[in-house]
Amino acid sequence: MGIKERKERDREDTRLLILDAAKKLFTRQGYEATTIRKIAAEIEYSPTTIYLYYKDKNEILYALHQEGFLLLARQFQALIHVDNAFERLKAMGRTYIRFAVENHDFYELMFIMKEPLLNLNTTCGLPQDWEEGVESFDFLLQTVKGCQQEGYFKEQDPRLLSMWIWATVHGLCALQMHGHLDHVSRHQLSEMAGQDIINLVFESFVSSLEQFR
Repeated sequence: MGIKERKERDREDTRLLILDAAKKLFTRQGYEATTIRKIAAEIEYSPTTIYLYYKDKNEILYALHQEGFLLLARQFQALIHVDNAFERLKAMGRTYIRFAVENHDFYELMFIMKEPLLNLNTTCGLPQDWEEGVESFDFLLQTVKGCQQEGYFKEQDPRLLSMWIWATVHGLCALQMHGHLDHVSRHQLSEMAGQDIINLVFESFVSSLEQFR
């Protein structure tokens, strides 16, 4: 490996180190409490080093959004060759749930925290739409339209139906991540103790979707 390649690798390693530290601080301490100085201290770098990569914490937050949505998009892309649209829709839901469970910090930044909506568009001068997020939703929308071609959801507006599906699965993920789903299930579904409640509820939701024919 040449000197140039080594420098580029070291720079990328440092960038990822900064993002990982910021992700932890944003989700555990909150947006307002997180500062460039704290991010630097987390990885034992000087604040000056952070500024060589990002101009402020808003830019770091946007970079984390890009990383998260690209990771989710890659997982969705693995489903693109599932020909049956309804099977693909079910697989998308399971993939989305797994992403939320396995990438708690990313999910918090992407779909729970309000600060990205308040800061990224107004402070950073960034586009009003996040291309990565729009592409993920469009994949869902096109899958729903494919389901309609197969005979499902005939009388439904595909955009509203896609929003409903996303909102439902997101709600399950948010409840699971913050402990509410397990808390309620211990009282209401005690006979199912030890089972994978979030996926059991999702499969029940899928069964209701199958009735829209």
